[in-house]
Amino acid sequence: MHYFFEPVSIPSVPVLETEARFPVHRIWCVGRNYGEHTREMGGDPAHDLPIFFAKPSDAVTMEEVLPYPLHTEDLHHEIELAVAIGQQGVNIAVQDALDHVFGYALALDMTRRDLQAVAKKAGQPWDLSKGFDQSCPISTIVPVSKAGHLVKGRISLSVNGTVRQHGDISDLIWSVPEVISILSSFVELRPGDLILTGTPSGVGPVKPGDRLEGECEGVGKLHVRYTER
Repeated sequence: MHYFFEPVSIPSVPVLETEARFPVHRIWCVGRNYGEHTREMGGDPAHDLPIFFAKPSDAVTMEEVLPYPLHTEDLHHEIELAVAIGQQGVNIAVQDALDHVFGYALALDMTRRDLQAVAKKAGQPWDLSKGFDQSCPISTIVPVSKAGHLVKGRISLSVNGTVRQHGDISDLIWSVPEVISILSSFVELRPGDLILTGTPSGVGPVKPGDRLEGECEGVGKLHVRYTER
């Protein structure tokens, strides 16, 4: 097949203890999946279904030093457990959902909160607040064969050495199997999909020069520092 120009390379994430990489197909995100975070954002934890939104696949980055994003004065951090899908499926039953998981990683759903607030107030889509360049820093993926399936474990984020976010995976309103099952009723999940499962309370601003360190039991750590553009 011939193209008018060279296609961009497939975004990918390294996998622990192997040279093979995980090719990223899509990035799905779950909003408001921890009770305290839902409340801090003015929502009700008892909502009927998870809130799903997406980031482009090339939002993933392994870079530890990132330029401060364009068009924002209020960049926020959101630390999340990421689920890497390794098996295709649609209308997946909850009891079968974990069979579709390849592994787990730690990711940041970076958010231009000021753009999001303006869009929400105007009743407009807020894609640009979530889906910008390098908006999904991510750690190495730990395969299920190494990590097992994560149903509990501390997840936290520090900024300049001070803990801002902390919670436990067991605190998810919708568990990983439930998220996979519900999402697969809307779209057919494919190998290479990443699902960011939600963030604990304590989200807050990041400024140029800030050092972010995320950690999740059974997954590892994630380091990012932002610089002036």
